[in-house]
Amino acid sequence: MAFGNRDFNVGTDDDVMNEINMTPMVDIMLVLLIIFIITIPVMKHSVNIDLPRASNEAQNIKPETIRLSVNAQGAYFLNETQVADADLAPRLKLAATQNPQPELHIRGDKNVRYERVAQAMAAAQQAGLRKIGFVTEPKN
Repeated sequence: MAFGNRDFNVGTDDDVMNEINMTPMVDIMLVLLIIFIITIPVMKHSVNIDLPRASNEAQNIKPETIRLSVNAQGAYFLNETQVADADLAPRLKLAATQNPQPELHIRGDKNVRYERVAQAMAAAQQAGLRKIGFVTEPKN
């Protein structure tokens, strides 16, 4: 590669070229391209991982799930059996002592006063239940 000023007064064949020779740079780029083409598939498949599969099936209710329902009149039902207000807290405390601790699914009628659902949530929290969820119907 040579740089310089061309002397127009001298008419010799040994004139200096003032252009950059691109051939070595193109060769280097082609060599790098070949290296990347060879190494990228090796890097991409270097770690084999068995990824989990997810499905959008309906959730199966496990036996360790407690269902607390509140009907429109405000009555409590624990696993489809009616429970008096005074008996709700001791039964929730008994469930909280189980190992592993069960989940509590609260189903409240849409016409029930929010106060009744809030009282059930407070009783569950005071009993020590950590996993509390609400069950709703999907919108059509």
